[in-house]
Amino acid sequence: MPAKLYVVHGSHPCETVVRALELKGMAFKTVELPVGMHAGVMRVLFGRRTVPGIVLEGGEKVSGSRAILRRLDELRPEPALLPAEPERRAAVLEAERWGDEVLQAATRRILWPTLLANASAAPSFSEGAKLPLPAPVLKAAIPLVGRLELKLNATSAAVRDADLRELGAWLDRIDAWLADGTLGGETPNAADLQIAPSLKLLMAMEDLRAVIGPRPCGPWADALFPGSPGHLPAGAIPAAALAGV
Repeated sequence: MPAKLYVVHGSHPCETVVRALELKGMAFKTVELPVGMHAGVMRVLFGRRTVPGIVLEGGEKVSGSRAILRRLDELRPEPALLPAEPERRAAVLEAERWGDEVLQAATRRILWPTLLANASAAPSFSEGAKLPLPAPVLKAAIPLVGRLELKLNATSAAVRDADLRELGAWLDRIDAWLADGTLGGETPNAADLQIAPSLKLLMAMEDLRAVIGPRPCGPWADALFPGSPGHLPAGAIPAAALAGV
């Protein structure tokens, strides 16, 4: 029986797990949950509100991208998502932790206030979904879904702007990891898979692609996760908020 992966279409941690399953050649099928409504479903099924969650052979349930990647390495050790050498392994684990705990959450905090203020872009984030809603329905739903996501992610325009002031330092950190080999090896590791999807989601905003794209981390993320959905045109983020990026 293939594993059953519960996702929200376009979610960056879900992309992490999808790519890990593909790298390991493990059979799986995805169950897409509607954004906003996913929190209640995930609480019932996995005891926590966030995607991804996976049901493995025998009914074993694992939720959260880091926990899922550890379990996949146990079930199918090759290709390994963590280096064997202790020092390199520790560096990858730290980068993965930061990507999960810092960058992943900040990406949501930046995206949702921007998308809520630019509802006409909402349909682009459903491109490639198994059950895409009609564009008029998506545009009409964004005010309700967006306000829910602002609450769930404890964000606002002011919080987004504060995160954007930190973005340059975060990108410096990622570029440094690429330079020292923690990221960007021949075979993607757990930290690559954790960090790159967040950058791709940030680059769905043209204002931030202009910042991230020319740096080493921009082409690296594009190469690891090509074709990610979503597009917010230039000007979606107020110029004043971009001044400190």
